[in-house]
Amino acid sequence: MLLNRRKSSMNHQFKHLALPYFDIADQLLFDWSKINSCYDETTSKVGQPFGKGVKDALNYIGKVAEKDGFNVAYNDGYATEISYGQGPIIGVYAHADVVPVSGSWTYPPFSGTIANGRMYGRGTSDDKGPAMAAYLAMKLLKDKGLINGYTARLVIGGNEERGSACLHYYFHTLKKPQAVAGFTPDGEFPLIYGEKGISNYKLEGIVSLNPIHRINAGVVSNSVIDRAEAIVDYNEKWETYLKATKHHYEIEHINNQTRLVIFGKAAHGSLPELGINAGLILLDVLGNFYKLDFLTKLAQQYRDPFGHNLEAYYESKLLHHTTYNVGLINYESGVFSMVVNFRYPETVDLDATINKIAGQTDVPVTILMRSHPLLFDPNSSLVQILLKAYQQESGDFKSQMMTIGGGTYAKEAHNIVAFGSHFPNKDDHIHDVDEKIDLVDLHSSIGIYARAIYDLGMHHALKK
Repeated sequence: MLLNRRKSSMNHQFKHLALPYFDIADQLLFDWSKINSCYDETTSKVGQPFGKGVKDALNYIGKVAEKDGFNVAYNDGYATEISYGQGPIIGVYAHADVVPVSGSWTYPPFSGTIANGRMYGRGTSDDKGPAMAAYLAMKLLKDKGLINGYTARLVIGGNEERGSACLHYYFHTLKKPQAVAGFTPDGEFPLIYGEKGISNYKLEGIVSLNPIHRINAGVVSNSVIDRAEAIVDYNEKWETYLKATKHHYEIEHINNQTRLVIFGKAAHGSLPELGINAGLILLDVLGNFYKLDFLTKLAQQYRDPFGHNLEAYYESKLLHHTTYNVGLINYESGVFSMVVNFRYPETVDLDATINKIAGQTDVPVTILMRSHPLLFDPNSSLVQILLKAYQQESGDFKSQMMTIGGGTYAKEAHNIVAFGSHFPNKDDHIHDVDEKIDLVDLHSSIGIYARAIYDLGMHHALKK
């Protein structure tokens, strides 16, 4: 009964206990955000499988935790594990890798610039800021002697944005134990109890697109293309043609060639309707100028991001509707390829849908990856404990838990859901230019996560 009394005595205290950690959070995130932890194949090797930047980011948080007295394991450069305590494992899963930078930023994307109460930089919101809040929540619990009867374990991966090979290695190669319960701070508050299925599929084949020499658009499949470039034979009519389209563009004539650049607006691949896809605009422009039906057909099919033009729109009450984000387009040496990030509800048959799309596509279609939909019972103990932790620490009893189109580590580990740290009605420009985190939100998350870890720990310690 001692554990139960301890649990009751902690009501409404974590947000106050977190106060001394606010300045620490700002400084640590400032330093961490200056590390460019985008995947870098050129520096990938044994011990740093995702490149030097990711390795540096994983090492940074590990060294901080070592100084604070936590047990730390680096797991061959795939993920940094930070733990303390004994007993049932409460797992928290965050990531240090970030998506590539593109577009014009107000502040340098790896500067950690603080302005107007916000910290700007790639990864500040997705996911270094939330990861730091979770780490300091564990430090708070450790410092106050509140990790008793359970193990608090934070795993920070290095490949979430490219398929979560980090956690696959952690669990399946290293055979690390699963937690009894936990969360990933890579979503929204109050809580996400369902995630759409995700698949990347690729259209690729030999196509004659003369007089186009090269097309290059997009950096990752799960972001809306904000810059698309083509190299074509010189033609003086391009300037007049592009002016008439009203698109944002650049044009340059070099010797006997013309370089065309179309600009759009980036957005997360789960919400393609919030962006402007420069790649699709470029296909449409090129197709119409040169009368290339192959390109205009693709532009028309994928212009609607929900699949209506593909006759592949589906929806459900729980996970809502399909989305199709064209994230990568390339053409060179007669080979055209396009990668689509497809997100779908639990009622969709993935293979049947892709076969249907392939039947109306002029080049072969291949599924590159698949991640099935995820749904949790809203009345489960995990969901209810986390929901109450958020409500008690934030004072927000009105916001409703939700389902999303995004994919998180919740699909990679047992019995976890996405839990914050994005607060309701906030836009942190994830996967977009000027990504940022509100420092008040960063600070508030520390108390929420401390209560969540503690309450989950006590719940499972008492069940032993």
